[in-house]
Amino acid sequence: MRPKIKDQVAWQQAELLMQPALIRLLDNIRKQLDESIWTGTYQEIQDPLPGYRLELEHNGQQVSVDIWELCYQICFQNYRPTHAHEESLEVEIDMTLIDQETGDVDWQNLENKTRQIIADLFANLPLEATHSSC
Repeated sequence: MRPKIKDQVAWQQAELLMQPALIRLLDNIRKQLDESIWTGTYQEIQDPLPGYRLELEHNGQQVSVDIWELCYQICFQNYRPTHAHEESLEVEIDMTLIDQETGDVDWQNLENKTRQIIADLFANLPLEATHSSC
């Protein structure tokens, strides 16, 4: 489900942030995968909305992550994913990602938040029941 955006100004701010957030997200996923035991592939999906999923795999364990959901976590404050049967909650733009003087994207804050969300994602992946060392 798409988040509810309260007004036209918020829509414009979301449009300003979504593409840069997606670019930083994909780059940070790539960097994290380079250092991770997990492998990742992207899969195009059409339902419930067109988009992409990141399919992570390690030793037979699989985790599927919605790329748009990650973008929403970056762009909005306290975004909580909703399930199909739940009503979408109205979201607030994370104004720390927009430079208040210029109205442009604050690239450093965007990078920092994206990096933290991806680090949290990988830190919370399931671990094997037993670990083997080489």
